[in-house]
Amino acid sequence: MLLGEVEQKSGEQPKRDKWKRDLAIIEAGLYVAGRPLDLKTLGSLVRSRSKSRIQNLVRALVKEYAERDTALEILELEDERFVLQLKAEYTPRVRRLALRPLLSQGPLKTLSYVAYRQPVVQARVIDVRGGHAYGHLKQLEDLGLIARERSGRSTVLRTTEYFADYFGLSHDLRTMKHQLKNIFEDFAKPESQEKK
Repeated sequence: MLLGEVEQKSGEQPKRDKWKRDLAIIEAGLYVAGRPLDLKTLGSLVRSRSKSRIQNLVRALVKEYAERDTALEILELEDERFVLQLKAEYTPRVRRLALRPLLSQGPLKTLSYVAYRQPVVQARVIDVRGGHAYGHLKQLEDLGLIARERSGRSTVLRTTEYFADYFGLSHDLRTMKHQLKNIFEDFAKPESQEKK
């Protein structure tokens, strides 16, 4: 073996080790964040400014998760953001094990109504959800999940970008509503249908 070949092979191992370490760091970052992360944020984790390198790393991780056939997945969202999450089909079975849900059932139902009907007038939300929804709306606004806008004498409610990111939904309103419809239909299925 020539000296040049030995040097080339010995130079490849550190590159492979760095690649594996960077994949693990990106995976750890996505896990800990629990929300979508953009390429800039992922790049800061592995101390790289190369957009193409970060894209290659995270897309390799997406592919690796797809091949694992596990309950977790990494999705690429719009604006080159990535999220590590539980696959939707497993959520109904394990939801009760979550230690501290972000929202209790009442505020979550109010948020679901706002998200699916948005833009929606606050008075309509109160009519449908009842007077207790005022407290829900305050909590949702404090968490940054909804925003209120004055429109004449009415207050119009919409979800925020943070809402879309937190729940792994599209920022495009039409796409988001379609995603929500699918989620609502999945939750409405009886457990016996899920097993089929």
